[in-house]
Amino acid sequence: MATAEASSVSQSEARQLFSGLEQFPVLVLAVSGGPDSTALLWLAARWRKALKSGPKLVAITVDHGLRKEAKREAAAVGKLARKLGVAHRTLRWSGSKPAAGLQQAARAARYKLLSEAARKLKAGHVLTAHTLDDQAETVLIRMSRGSGLRGLAAMQRLSRLNGGEPALQLVRPFIDIPKARLIATLKAAKIAYADDPSNRDPRFARARLRALMPALAREGLTARRLAVLAQRLRRADRALEAVTDRAEAEIAVPGEGTAGTMTLDAAGFARLPAEIALRLLGRALSAIGNEGPVELAKLESLNAGLKSAQNAAQPRFRRSLAGALVTLSGAKILVETAPPRRGRALTKAGPGKAKGGKTR
Repeated sequence: MATAEASSVSQSEARQLFSGLEQFPVLVLAVSGGPDSTALLWLAARWRKALKSGPKLVAITVDHGLRKEAKREAAAVGKLARKLGVAHRTLRWSGSKPAAGLQQAARAARYKLLSEAARKLKAGHVLTAHTLDDQAETVLIRMSRGSGLRGLAAMQRLSRLNGGEPALQLVRPFIDIPKARLIATLKAAKIAYADDPSNRDPRFARARLRALMPALAREGLTARRLAVLAQRLRRADRALEAVTDRAEAEIAVPGEGTAGTMTLDAAGFARLPAEIALRLLGRALSAIGNEGPVELAKLESLNAGLKSAQNAAQPRFRRSLAGALVTLSGAKILVETAPPRRGRALTKAGPGKAKGGKTR
């Protein structure tokens, strides 16, 4: 007898998983041909068929050009999609591939292609088949990279696609469903799926952590518990963001500066709890800087320097980070766009410099 963890997803359960999506005209399904995304295709098609009216489903397969089997797998997805009455397109990642950071680059290329396809189809939502297991692995990966609360909150059911425009949303209907249940669903429906050996390739961090999961589960650190940890950290993160909103409203100096700047009351900033001050400073850098995401370790170093200057009653502090310039002068902290770099940078990373970007 199948356990609850390995039971197939019923039609009524699928209706709940896709609830709220029936109102949209077009939904893009990201389908690679592996078990998770094949289950997404099958369950979404069955859900749509049961509706009197609803969205057009378009399955998109991205061929990264990294494995010779990929072309055949994309064709198999197309065949299944046609059988299920779902439109299908294959997109290819062309051009040279990086020697290092291949999986990250492939992921970025995949989402870029999915975004472009969604816009052409006038679809506002892209569905992926991320599971509870993927969520747990993401928590471990971000933990190993030193992420803060926001990073450890991991993936959400609904988020902006690639951090892009709000109109384009990424939906993960299976984020609370174990992978084993999706495999059981396909087995019950007698639907075949592809096996990507790169998912077990020890060259990649996710594959190495995936191999550790059974041992961690024996110690009580199951995928479910890691996912619950992510939910709790997300709840804490939202609470801290609400406090940061209030802090910004209280210490941002109204009517000061020009467009593209933010002025904060220095005394008010000094009184903020460390985490709130850090978040407010990071928020200002993200809004005003022009060099991409702010690395957490570098942000912490900058904030520590600013606090040290305030505690030492130094008359002036001036450093840049992520394309923004932070200046402490008297009773005010000014954050503005940094001037073009000439020679060496104004700020050197401190001892806590992180290797690669971190998600707060």
